Amino acid sequence: MSAIRIIERKSAGQTLEAGELQAFLGAYLEGDVPDYQMAAFLMAVWFRGLSGAELDAVLDTMIASGASLDLSHLDGPRVDKHSTGGVGDKVSLVLAPLAAELGLYVPMMSGRGLGHTGGTLDKLESIPGFRTDIALDDFVSILEGERFAMIGQTPEIAPLDRRLYDLRSVTGTVSSIPLIATSIMSKKLAEGLTGLVLDVKAGSGAFLPGIARALELARTMVTLGERAGVETVAMVTAMDRPLGRAIGNALEVAEALDCLAGGGPADLREVTLGLVAEMMVVGGLARDAGSARARAAAALDSGRPLERFARVVALQGGDIRAVHRPERLPAARVRRYVRARSSGVAAAIDPRTLGHGVVELGGGRTRLGATINRGVGFRLEVQVGEKVASGSTLGVVYAATSEDADRASEMLRRAIQVAPDVPQPQMPLMSHRVTATGVEQL
Repeated sequence: MSAIRIIERKSAGQTLEAGELQAFLGAYLEGDVPDYQMAAFLMAVWFRGLSGAELDAVLDTMIASGASLDLSHLDGPRVDKHSTGGVGDKVSLVLAPLAAELGLYVPMMSGRGLGHTGGTLDKLESIPGFRTDIALDDFVSILEGERFAMIGQTPEIAPLDRRLYDLRSVTGTVSSIPLIATSIMSKKLAEGLTGLVLDVKAGSGAFLPGIARALELARTMVTLGERAGVETVAMVTAMDRPLGRAIGNALEVAEALDCLAGGGPADLREVTLGLVAEMMVVGGLARDAGSARARAAAALDSGRPLERFARVVALQGGDIRAVHRPERLPAARVRRYVRARSSGVAAAIDPRTLGHGVVELGGGRTRLGATINRGVGFRLEVQVGEKVASGSTLGVVYAATSEDADRASEMLRRAIQVAPDVPQPQMPLMSHRVTATGVEQL
């Protein structure tokens, strides 16, 4: 196996044999292929893509590089959800306990923030004491008792993906559809699932803003899941504006807790219920999404998912008091109310600007392993289409210092476009459903 020859052939757009591709990836994991050669290969994939057979070979090698969970002893369907990432996306915090309350087992393995998007692990760790690095045996034990548990990628699961992911993050190859698809699916297919629902974001705040590329990613992941024998459905959801009103780790946890108590923003509730309904259908607990959604809404309003979430928080070392008293979550020292300078309509809200704003406030990472401030962020007081009066509050900045608050206030003003006329058209919250049989526009 010649690493140089493999890089040259992929750079020329040739299709690699499964055996040589697996050998190349295995050699990298063993340290026989250096990072600079793998970086060259990843860039070739970014430009040239991977064929169906190559995708399967990469995925199989990633999964085989580590352990896979055997959850066949559980007495119900095992269905997870994965989001490709967005601004204000705290759906997992609500969805996992809700789906568990409805009878699904949800072995959720999540990630940290990447670029301008937040990560579920960083949000969970805003709860004092909450551990996402528990051992797999403890993870399974909690799952058995409460039907859901939430952890990060462990050293045992797909270690090849972990190494490639770190390299992609510093080589400009994060947005490659084949690399995104195999990275996500390698972890999900190692979870011992019977079904999987994917939340693929589209819009200006997504990693893949265009709807065509979002659909391509959705189709790729659905195909990989189905080939592996796991029923997989992908929903394309809107990220042309933030989801909900809170942006920032602890702020988003508080908003998720409000939703678990039967409140919360309408858009967060709508997307969560839509995804849970798909999980129930995939898991065989409902015949159709309509009836499943009605059952999910009733369960969410009951308050039981909040109590289930609290029990898991306690089992994973967290301070259960923060679940019922969100003021115990980390809080930034400085709060700045940002006022509108003119009257009109909130015509658009740019999620990417606000996502980068959280990073600049210290709530996201600019390098691997950096410590973040989980109390900083934004809270929106207006949403697209709402009237704005001069001097009214556009939003609140939560910052560590007055200087940070000054800079973030201007970012908030830039993100919220106040115009004299009608707002720009928005994407539907849920626009497409992708299955093995094709694409359905909703």
